[in-house]
Amino acid sequence: MGHGEIGFVLHNTGKVSCRTYGYPGILFLDQRGHPLPTVPHHTTSDFFGSSPAVPLVISPGGSASFRLDVGHGVATSNGCATAYGLQVIPPNDTATLRTTIPNGSYECRDANVSPLRSGESAYP
Repeated sequence: MGHGEIGFVLHNTGKVSCRTYGYPGILFLDQRGHPLPTVPHHTTSDFFGSSPAVPLVISPGGSASFRLDVGHGVATSNGCATAYGLQVIPPNDTATLRTTIPNGSYECRDANVSPLRSGESAYP
């Protein structure tokens, strides 16, 4: 049993500023990169404090960040499985980004997702 909170950073690698607002989409992935049951819950308040949703303008080379709050291996009927990756879809976008979870992590489909905030630190 456990609880984890992870910060993620998205970088604007383009040549123009982008406008965004809200929450990224997330999806846990199995060892082969296939989708696992994932239920994101949007929240503006978690263990580390509040993070309100605000409109952002991310300049070229700039970044935005968000927090992902998950329960690890909690014995429930929620459909727990080992996640080896995470797929992220930035707000107002359709492109997917993927990152790996080295050695995997036993996740139970529900995850709290904070809205994007400006900068590289997802924490207040």
